[in-house]
Amino acid sequence: MRTPFGRLPKGLHRIFTSRCYADLGRVHRHTDEGTGGFELNRRKWWIGLVLLLIVALIPVGVYLFRGQSNVEAADKPLEPDKTWTDNEGRTVKDFTVTAKQVKWQIAPNFQVDALTYGGTVPGAKIQVTEGERVRIKLVNQLNVPISIHWHGYPVPNAMDGVTGVTQDPVAPGQSFTYDFVAKVPGTYFYHSHYNSAQQVDQGLYGVFVVLPKNEPVKYDRDYTLVLDEWMSMSGSGNGMGNMDMGNMNMGNMNGMDHSNMNMGPSSTESAPAANATPSNNMPVMDHDQMMKMMYNVYTVNGKSGSLIQPLEVKEGEKVRLRFINAGYMTHLVHLQGQTFQVAATDGNPIANPSPVQDKLLSIGAGERYDVTFVAGAKDFAIDLHDQTNGAKTAVIPVHVAGNTTAQPVADQANLPVLDLTTYGQNTGGSVDEGRFDKSYTLHLNSTFQGNDQVYTINGKTWPNTDLLEVRKGERVKVTLINDGKSDHPMHLHGHTFQVLRYNGKPVTGSPINKDTLLVRPGETYEIAFTADNPGNWAFHCHDLHHASAGMMTLLKYQDYQSNYRIDLSKVGE
Repeated sequence: MRTPFGRLPKGLHRIFTSRCYADLGRVHRHTDEGTGGFELNRRKWWIGLVLLLIVALIPVGVYLFRGQSNVEAADKPLEPDKTWTDNEGRTVKDFTVTAKQVKWQIAPNFQVDALTYGGTVPGAKIQVTEGERVRIKLVNQLNVPISIHWHGYPVPNAMDGVTGVTQDPVAPGQSFTYDFVAKVPGTYFYHSHYNSAQQVDQGLYGVFVVLPKNEPVKYDRDYTLVLDEWMSMSGSGNGMGNMDMGNMNMGNMNGMDHSNMNMGPSSTESAPAANATPSNNMPVMDHDQMMKMMYNVYTVNGKSGSLIQPLEVKEGEKVRLRFINAGYMTHLVHLQGQTFQVAATDGNPIANPSPVQDKLLSIGAGERYDVTFVAGAKDFAIDLHDQTNGAKTAVIPVHVAGNTTAQPVADQANLPVLDLTTYGQNTGGSVDEGRFDKSYTLHLNSTFQGNDQVYTINGKTWPNTDLLEVRKGERVKVTLINDGKSDHPMHLHGHTFQVLRYNGKPVTGSPINKDTLLVRPGETYEIAFTADNPGNWAFHCHDLHHASAGMMTLLKYQDYQSNYRIDLSKVGE
């Protein structure tokens, strides 16, 4: 698709269909695939893009005023439909999660048509205790197929929710029951894994927490903070007013929806050269540069600016914050002036974490961090140092009882980023680096196929990427090398891996065990895991625009026989 700036990168098609349509005045919804689209004058459509970019570049600090908030807390667990005991003596909790579309208020004067699990963004919080069996019935009341992927949780392969790999998508009006035992405590989340670059973009995600049977530390407050990014043209706080574009006609732009597009080369196409350029030689704005301008409203638990609820604490209380990045951008989180500890990453504890202050916590897409602190006497704010206009709309007030509530301010100070590879205590729990049955190297990059920007693993795009083949019990080492210009938070389904080395240097702090790892431009990580969960498992970038544009492969157990026949035509990134 051509713009005044050249050709839009491929990943941006879905941005327009998933977020723009909610704010554009007159919008015509296409119900055959259930996706959004526009019908605006072909001669004038470019005006909309120019206005959109102007909007994105104008500070939206007016969101920061305080006001009434009706945010749905991400900390109220969904009540089970029934609790009973199975024939193995396990407690079983049955839940029903209904996917539905709702009007969702993100900020004053900014409302979207959101896809939700249970009617809120984020969706219903499912909280269980270690050892319990969980059965979640997904009921689809949307007009598009969906699924649930349990992000970071080592479920049996048939319960992983990756359409085309482990199950068919759940069609409109249908249901599917996920059934597994919650064996691993920690902070997780769930989201659709069908057309996810669009569906997650529109709010189809929720919180999943497994409490340990015996909590080593008792917390007085336990808050979940789900981070995300949205795009607004409505004029909320940007001085543009409410633009009515109903008289503008962009022509038929159905092709902007990824669900109608081939995201990778056909089986007969070869991978493009690493230095490929658009075939028409038109100038191109990089996908991620465009995203930083266009996603101009950041949310915490589905709310932005004045609708973000303060976190209420009392002096001396022990507080845990569960950060979940459900968006696509890397967020640099700052607890202003507050000493804190990083207790866990991706649900896995950090050994003897030391107190730190005025350091930024880098959270990539799909990553989770548990942060703890003891509340002091003064209020403070939590802000994002992302160097984007959108970051200024997400400031979280922390209010200490007895204080006069003050307006939270984004300080945007230039601060160092916490280095997790040197943080905490080295307990000697590193894997034996001399004993690996399989080793793989994945080069991460982007290039062009024709006029479309795509994202590659070893120069190839899904479904033509090379598989990682293993057998049960094998020790596997993977080297991740980011040769490109974009952040790539790489997520491995069904497994937890240990970070061995960063840019050639061994991890010297606490052992780092994760399922999602942010690999920034120029970085190299070596990770290792035991192949202990047989199945066919997705391994992809969790910037889901990157995954939908090719950066995905499979970890395939050679000695596993699935009851589900893989259907690449149904695979949802």
